Amino acid sequence: MAYNTKLADRIREALQHLPDVEEKEMFKGVCFMVDGKMCVCVSGDEMLCRIGADEAEAALEQNGCRQMINNGRVMKDYIYADEEAFHSKKDFDHWIKLALDFNPKAKASKKKK
Repeated sequence: MAYNTKLADRIREALQHLPDVEEKEMFKGVCFMVDGKMCVCVSGDEMLCRIGADEAEAALEQNGCRQMINNGRVMKDYIYADEEAFHSKKDFDHWIKLALDFNPKAKASKKKK
């Protein structure tokens, strides 16, 4: 699985203060689950952020952001951000904050049996 390990380390460091963070391999990368819910992922060189439909729609206006489409279906709560969108620490922290702010409102996936 080829993904940006330096980006994953940056996210890991940004989330280290939280009590319930789990890493799972998915989306051809690694996903950081916060409180049992998908929050931020690294897929290739992009960061996938679960930020809610309203924030995602606004984010699409920015350079370096695109909508997540899974199996032909638009995933309205998620955006992919490339390095242009999170190059500076300030921009990176912005995406992490949006994802963490949305996390309490996000629905957890049903557990597979």
